[in-house]
Amino acid sequence: MLNTYGNARETMQLIKELVSIPSPSGNTTKVIEFCENFLGEYHVKMARNRKGGLLVTIPGKNDRKHRMLTAHVDTLGAMVKEVKANGRLKLTMIGGFRWNSVEGEYCEIETSAGDIYTGTILMHQQSVHVYKDAGKAERNEENIEVRIDEKVKNAEEVRALGIEEGDFVSFNPRVEITESGYIKSRHLDDKASTAILLRLIKYIQENNVELPYTTHFLISNNEEIGYGGNSNITPETVEYLAVDMGALGDGQASDEYTVSICAKDSSGPYHYGLRKHLVNLAKANDIDYKVDIYPFYGSDASAAIRAGFDIVHGLVGPGIESSHAFERTHETSIANTEKLLFTYVQSEMVI
Repeated sequence: MLNTYGNARETMQLIKELVSIPSPSGNTTKVIEFCENFLGEYHVKMARNRKGGLLVTIPGKNDRKHRMLTAHVDTLGAMVKEVKANGRLKLTMIGGFRWNSVEGEYCEIETSAGDIYTGTILMHQQSVHVYKDAGKAERNEENIEVRIDEKVKNAEEVRALGIEEGDFVSFNPRVEITESGYIKSRHLDDKASTAILLRLIKYIQENNVELPYTTHFLISNNEEIGYGGNSNITPETVEYLAVDMGALGDGQASDEYTVSICAKDSSGPYHYGLRKHLVNLAKANDIDYKVDIYPFYGSDASAAIRAGFDIVHGLVGPGIESSHAFERTHETSIANTEKLLFTYVQSEMVI
């Protein structure tokens, strides 16, 4: 059945839909509704938790021991910190990125009334014809601002639009699927993994795949700020697998063509037995993989461990180039991740 499972190109189309829905941490209702609607026809048990995430449960042969898999739909973004006297907006970050990675980006401002305005994120000292230090000025909260696409010249005119402090600002994803098999976009972290889990649930239900253990799927919505998957873990849960990006760069083993299996991140080592189990599954099923360490990284699984849950925890995901900026991965990485997860949910537990 492994050879017939998965279609990375279809998954990429689902990723494209997901990244096109603005969902910075704290403002994820629309994307959670999308996930609910996607799964609605497959007759799965699902409910929202109080934090707004989506919990899906598929019964298994063994209901005394449970598994949980997570992916998150919340993304990086910003909030309006200040409506400036010049009619522009000062921002405060949501999530961990660098200001230079969003300089020049188109954005949307959503008011508390639900109105949407567009704008561009720019340096205050943007024009080289006016500012001598345009290239040298520090990219920080003081110098970065939003130029709103409305005829506003002062704070009063901005507020008249309904824009206020605390309004959410989302970044244009610029999503594109190439003929050569890449998908490039903001927010592949972690909407690529979310699409993979949604399609896994769909396949299990459509093909009546019987799972060995009752398995929960949590689409979490606060991972970028540290606590997305640290709750709603049943007492029966033994294994907890976060599905999130593999980070690429100097000194990293991960690439855009394999599934990344994490051995350690900033929270420490992941469960050694589960990591070896995932590697053995990959080897036995001709799945291309890399084992890697992410020094400045945390996941839903590490958040669950910090919350005190007595679980076996692991982390896998597609390799994502240029994380927290203009991200990219390849259909082969998505396919290898899909295959590993499909074999994992049918495998025996490590303890």
